[in-house]
Amino acid sequence: MKINNSKDFGKAIAQARKSRNLTQQDLADYTGYSVSYISHLENGKASAEIDKAIRLANLLALDINITSRNETL
Repeated sequence: MKINNSKDFGKAIAQARKSRNLTQQDLADYTGYSVSYISHLENGKASAEIDKAIRLANLLALDINITSRNETL
């Protein structure tokens, strides 16, 4: 899946999480982020700061391409 924006990122997070049989609570526990934050990300209602996006992508083995340090996904 190509990730171009926060909505695509959210879909990718949800898809990867579900394919690993993880709940939003599991992901929150692994990352230290709230369940509410994970839910908002997955639904395209929040943008992830780059460090948070990288942490989530690494945890779920997602391949993301970051082109600018000031961008959010």
